[in-house]
Amino acid sequence: RLIYPLLSVVLVYTLRESLKPQKNYVFHCQSCGDIIVEDRKFLRVLPLPSENWSALVEEWCCHPNPFARSTLHPQHDDCFLGDTFFLLNSGNASHKSKKNTRVICKRCKTMLGETVSSDTIKYYVTEVIIRPSEESFSPTSRSQFVQSMFAQCLVELSSAKSTFRFTVKGDDGKIYILIWLLNSDTLLVESLGSSSSHSVFTLFGDIFMPSSGPVGTWDAVKVLYQPCIKSRNKDLADAWENDIGVHPLTFPSETCMELLLILGLSTTSLPPSLRCMNSFQV
Repeated sequence: RLIYPLLSVVLVYTLRESLKPQKNYVFHCQSCGDIIVEDRKFLRVLPLPSENWSALVEEWCCHPNPFARSTLHPQHDDCFLGDTFFLLNSGNASHKSKKNTRVICKRCKTMLGETVSSDTIKYYVTEVIIRPSEESFSPTSRSQFVQSMFAQCLVELSSAKSTFRFTVKGDDGKIYILIWLLNSDTLLVESLGSSSSHSVFTLFGDIFMPSSGPVGTWDAVKVLYQPCIKSRNKDLADAWENDIGVHPLTFPSETCMELLLILGLSTTSLPPSLRCMNSFQV
């Protein structure tokens, strides 16, 4: 399961409503808080079509694909939103580089995204915090942020596209995890003892405070998953990759490993009899 408490940051799926044109935003590295993009105002904030939109055009047109040589790149005042990333124009940024080059935080050396072209940068939503310029920066623990972003991603896509199976891929193209979403509105309730000030230590040592009194409650999504690292479950991974009913999600490879560890720790917190279902881990 993945816990996703409300965060004091703008999540990518509320970005579609909250990231507005004509407002200034600051982009921070989630890991260290360093400013990546300072005081950027957008004239357009637009959702991108699905990753396979170009292939679908062949089914819509009775003539050769008119977009075959076209790519969707933002202008300087644009922000394009994808499933797990957003695209910005690099403008006069000092880190402009060749296509498919990793974009690294200058302070902590964490991978933030990659260059799509000489003037376009893809930032992954799990690596960047976005805040309005008038608000102060509020750091968030890494595992809490990853859990929340990924859970929000599953909830949004399952609702918008009726998709419940996902492959989690790294930026290296490898499949790391197979995810089957069972329930998106699970509520976890845990007794915390008699002390109302008691806190819960969860994955990676993060602290989640209970909503009230001695009982803690958290929103969560319930998933089944299969690890695919080191060629595990290769046949199943190949079958899912070729299944049009499975939606691919791409993140930095390091983040995929973090997510796999988070899921593993969550599984071990369950009683042994509840850790597996139909050969999948819970």
